[in-house]
Amino acid sequence: MNEPNEQARKPTNPDGLEHEDLNVLMLRRREELDNLKKSGINPYPYEFERSDLSHDILESYKDDAPQRTVSVAGRIMSIRRMGKASFCHIQDSKGKIQLYLKKEELGGPYDAFKLMDIGDVIGVKGYIFRTKMGEISIHAQSLTLLAKSLRPLPVVKEKVDDHGNKIVYDPFSDKELRYRQRYVDLIVNPDVREVFTKRARIISAIRRFYDERGYLEVETPVLQPIYGGASARPFKSHHNALDVDLYLRIADELYLKRLIVGGFDGVYEISKDFRNEGMDRTHNPEFTMLELYVAFKDYHWMMELTEQMIFQVAMAVNGTPVATLGGREINFTPPWKRISMFAVIQEFTGKDLRGKTELELRSIAKELHVDVEPSAGLGAIIDEIFGEKAEPYLIQPTFITDYPIEMSPLAKKHRSEAGLVERFEGIVNGHEICNAFSELNDPIDQRARFEEQMKLRARGDEEAQVLDEDYLRALEYGMPPTAGLGIGIDRLIMLLTNKDSIRDVIFFPQMKPEK
Repeated sequence: MNEPNEQARKPTNPDGLEHEDLNVLMLRRREELDNLKKSGINPYPYEFERSDLSHDILESYKDDAPQRTVSVAGRIMSIRRMGKASFCHIQDSKGKIQLYLKKEELGGPYDAFKLMDIGDVIGVKGYIFRTKMGEISIHAQSLTLLAKSLRPLPVVKEKVDDHGNKIVYDPFSDKELRYRQRYVDLIVNPDVREVFTKRARIISAIRRFYDERGYLEVETPVLQPIYGGASARPFKSHHNALDVDLYLRIADELYLKRLIVGGFDGVYEISKDFRNEGMDRTHNPEFTMLELYVAFKDYHWMMELTEQMIFQVAMAVNGTPVATLGGREINFTPPWKRISMFAVIQEFTGKDLRGKTELELRSIAKELHVDVEPSAGLGAIIDEIFGEKAEPYLIQPTFITDYPIEMSPLAKKHRSEAGLVERFEGIVNGHEICNAFSELNDPIDQRARFEEQMKLRARGDEEAQVLDEDYLRALEYGMPPTAGLGIGIDRLIMLLTNKDSIRDVIFFPQMKPEK
């Protein structure tokens, strides 16, 4: 007898089932739980000695090899009952494998198997064989229930057609449910696990790249008395013992540069940062950031290092510098295109913004149908025009260089172009993935820039930066010429895993509360 399909056709609640159906199924599973306990079976034992994984068994099995005993454990994903014998598939961290169970060999545990469901976690010891249908399977000699599942899984059915194509029926594809219940998503959509496995490999490859060059990985405060290093609104908290307000960091920059002042030649941090901003396909209020600062270098040097790093990470993780995103091929092979911000805006709009006043820029923005906040200063207006009229069309990796000084309060003035700073952003597939400067190390200039930012705050710009007296004090002790870089790790992972939403590469993205 085939296991009944426990997936309802009209998902109307967070579990993907009608309330009535869900209650019936959950009640039945609790009755099974009680019956298992009455029969002397512990449905939640303490351990199981697993020695083998499905993928390794399937890859290594040879029909002419001596019989081999294995011990596997995983979640039941399908059941086919046939009276005194049954087949089921279990899924572990590496894939699926079929089990064959016979009543005359298992005895009591086989009777207990009648009280088990799709979603239960079991352990089996037995020998490997190939069925008459040609499927490599495990003939169970012992069966242990490891965890009774009290909620039904959304059962995803698959079959392979005559041409070898996998066809999926009843997929668990509602993104709202998948993001909220990532644990279910990972169970029923194994491809999702591959994305997060690749995420871990990307971060490891980044660390390896910087470690091999002698840069020191460090940790800086998450709770900060003054937030800084970026233009963003923070999350605010309060420390009861000190009776002071603290902020979740929006960036690591000012603390990392303090360490350069202290004598380190190169430091980096891979951290969680927090910005109290809207959520969309490329923004989550909690995100992962890499920041790197290297003494005695400038932004030209950092451009070359950055394109080399991303190229090497792509090769290490995907085996190719080419990524496919929505049908587009993105090639990370260096060197990347370099073009100044004013030049790229002129290329896409026909407007030369160099030397324009704030009033003139507002007029141009209106002409281009770009909305600008009343509190926006000159730099913010230019940024809005760039963000709407140029950035979305930069598909291949491109470094946008030489920004207006008003947009970059922490960057060093351009050595040859008045009114600009030595800054670049890496744009790929229409989105920023990194930001870097020749770092401003003149404390007098830095104070003046902070004061300009405070004027913008007074005008109502909540994202303008805050004046940090301790950071200025650190600069007054002398910071050597320094190149700094920030990379949005989540966005880089999106590029290297062909995902178009940041929520697809964060295990537990921020969501609205459930009703």
